Amino acid sequence: MDGVPEPHTGWTFLTNHARVLAAIADNPNVRIRNIAAHCRLTERAVQKIISDLERDGYLSHTREGRTNTYRIDPAKVLRHPAEARLKVAELLSLLVQAEADRSTAAP
Repeated sequence: MDGVPEPHTGWTFLTNHARVLAAIADNPNVRIRNIAAHCRLTERAVQKIISDLERDGYLSHTREGRTNTYRIDPAKVLRHPAEARLKVAELLSLLVQAEADRSTAAP
């Protein structure tokens, strides 16, 4: 099927929710299509993740014409009890900086 990322097997260190949140932190006006491509997910999966994040207060959006502008609540704490003292802003600062470093590195 064209446009659907190849499946991944095995475990990873980051959840898809963290990947989507980092993509939005990098560009609050990003399209779902671009998030899906960047995170190697389907658009439907990204829509569900965004819905989860909005429902739990980590993310909100405003509609401007045909574009969504997302806003992340940086003060929200992470959900797992082991990370309950860590804020979303702390996680995102690591992920966004790593992505910036990777994209500016010479091929």
